Amino acid sequence: MTGVLGLRTRELPHTQRLAKSKRATPLSNSFATVNLYLDTYYGYSFNQPRDDTIIGSGAVGRNTEWQINNATIGIDTNYKNVLGKITLQAGNQLAVTQDLDSTVNRGRNLTVANNKYIGEAIAGYHFDHWNGINVEAGYFYSYIGLESYLLGENWNYNRSFLSDLTPFYFSGSRIQIFPTDKIKIEPWFMNGYQTYGKWSKNNSVGLSNYWRPNESLGFVANFYYGTDTKDDPHRKRFHHDDSILARYFNRPQSAGISKMALSLNTHFGNQWDGVNPFPGRKEYMLGSSFANRIWFSRDRLAWSLRAEGVTNPGRYLAYLPTPAGFPPGPDNYSLKLWDLTSTFDVLPTDFLTFRFEFISRHSNIPYFAGRGGTTSPDGWQGTAGAFVPDVAKHENRLTFAINWRM
Repeated sequence: MTGVLGLRTRELPHTQRLAKSKRATPLSNSFATVNLYLDTYYGYSFNQPRDDTIIGSGAVGRNTEWQINNATIGIDTNYKNVLGKITLQAGNQLAVTQDLDSTVNRGRNLTVANNKYIGEAIAGYHFDHWNGINVEAGYFYSYIGLESYLLGENWNYNRSFLSDLTPFYFSGSRIQIFPTDKIKIEPWFMNGYQTYGKWSKNNSVGLSNYWRPNESLGFVANFYYGTDTKDDPHRKRFHHDDSILARYFNRPQSAGISKMALSLNTHFGNQWDGVNPFPGRKEYMLGSSFANRIWFSRDRLAWSLRAEGVTNPGRYLAYLPTPAGFPPGPDNYSLKLWDLTSTFDVLPTDFLTFRFEFISRHSNIPYFAGRGGTTSPDGWQGTAGAFVPDVAKHENRLTFAINWRM
């Protein structure tokens, strides 16, 4: 499970990571740790789209249906400093993330189907220098500020807009450098921004930095640079997110309030050079997300409240509201998003969470699925006939989820 600060065990030095996983995971020994994870949800949109399709979210994709969002089984090994990890995955969330990768259409011998069921596949070596250095290559879950690809690790079930605009996975190599047990410096060399292949002749680079000066305070800063536009190798992209996480109250044995913590997550990204699809408009994304979490009853209950706002004039990285893109309107460029999310968690054990969430999302233009849906006149794919996708400026949703891991 996520620590009090929300930072995941893979962000720790390798020696601490193994020690922590042994304490938190019963399926482990001195050679390997087996990880099991199941995330299932029921979503309800008050817009009631005809095709039961929720859009604009990287977490919840279906309405009024029970869905297996993500089921994974993985093994994490270390033998004589040789590192290895394989995680296999299946579920609804894969259709929302991996299926969007069109780099597999550049050339041949690469398909989403060959890769999408692999969550992580890592091979590397651990050097006993400083507080540890890991050199690894393969497929990785990316770090998306203070939120995770695995929803059970987050304070809220639906990710913030900010995190949904950042990559969920990378293919490439990385070096995790731990000068001390409080600092991690992690350079990346990747194929692209959430891609299995490359958009052009150039690879992409990234850098993650973590500083945890004490148990109650954490800082995160991630950077990314690449050329990620089809048929436009001169179009460059930079993305940055920085986060602050602070626990300001800690009485773990209290039957009342046992812990309180807050997070501030800010993102900035922009594109330049090459062909600007929106001449005269700056291509950037800027936003912040603030969340506060309160634990009760010896950490067996928790309530998280999050508010955020995003502006994205060029709409780059944004999910498309319809299969054909953004609907025409008086302003064909700007995109402003804001939301408020309230999540109540029941945590009977360290391995099981029941989540109840209300999210209210808003946009300056029609962006969310309306009652008529976004697929066809009757909601089924392939149905012929005149059809205009129904998109709305507002959406209120309820989500009930069960997260289990061991």
